[in-house]
Amino acid sequence: KYWFTYVSEPTLRTAELLKDMSSATVSRPTDKLPLPLRPTDDDWSKMLAAHVHMGTKNLDNKMSPYIWKRRADGLYIINLAKTWEKLMLAARIVVAIENPADVIVISARPYGQRAVLKFGQYTGANYLAGRYTPGTFTNQIEKAFQEPRLLIITDPRTDSQPLKESSYVNIPTVAFCDTDSPLRFVDVAVPANNKGKQSIGLLYWLLAREVLRLRSVISRTEPWPIMVDMFFYRDPEEAEKEAEGDDTKAIDAPGDAAGFSAGGYAGDLSAGGAADWAQPGATSEWGADAGAQNWGGAEAATSWEAGGATTYATPH
Repeated sequence: KYWFTYVSEPTLRTAELLKDMSSATVSRPTDKLPLPLRPTDDDWSKMLAAHVHMGTKNLDNKMSPYIWKRRADGLYIINLAKTWEKLMLAARIVVAIENPADVIVISARPYGQRAVLKFGQYTGANYLAGRYTPGTFTNQIEKAFQEPRLLIITDPRTDSQPLKESSYVNIPTVAFCDTDSPLRFVDVAVPANNKGKQSIGLLYWLLAREVLRLRSVISRTEPWPIMVDMFFYRDPEEAEKEAEGDDTKAIDAPGDAAGFSAGGYAGDLSAGGAADWAQPGATSEWGADAGAQNWGGAEAATSWEAGGATTYATPH
């Protein structure tokens, strides 16, 4: 992220050149931005940790200005200073739209579907995750017909259909472009790695944070409480395993499930309010004479032939 600019000099002026080199100062490309829009060291570390600067081994001709260098293994490295400048430009474009619902975010790539959902949740933009229905921007009899004022896509290659339709109806487009991404019909290209789930999530998180800052919803002096992990793609199988693990822990964890030890349940059965079976008024033997009924006794016996019984005669 540091660059030096030197001009070749004739050999007769070698001493002057060395003097100029010794007095050269280190400059950052983002120093041209206003102070509030400059990235912090934490922003740099986040982008490096998420591999936002990692490109591919292929390079589109129009993406050459955004490349810093090429590694020995043939992988192109993206200039993160250019990435940050384009992110700030994209955020200012989003804020310029009066109605946030007129901004639509699209991602056909699975790694970006959760990111566009969260971006729409926090900024108020519409989002389309998954398959894009052809004719959404051009066919007025379509049920899902929309007329947005700004389009944000995750990958110009996988989102080629909405990108092509936006050119028919003059919708400005912001796209996250990798080193091999085509730039046709793209108005603002944000050079970044659009194939990694951490990279895509971080890009949408940075864009959403800057949009909210420009709208004065959050302050620049305080960190955004929303974690960047909320924008990362989660594998459904891993999410199910985590949910099952949480349920198992909840079942196995010891605790007072029914709350019998609470004060209202009178956990001591020998208290004065509880019944004492040894008291005279109560009996602990079921066969005792006191209060017991002898079903086989004479007094309690009932005979159908007794005088008190009613005999029903059948008429002949």
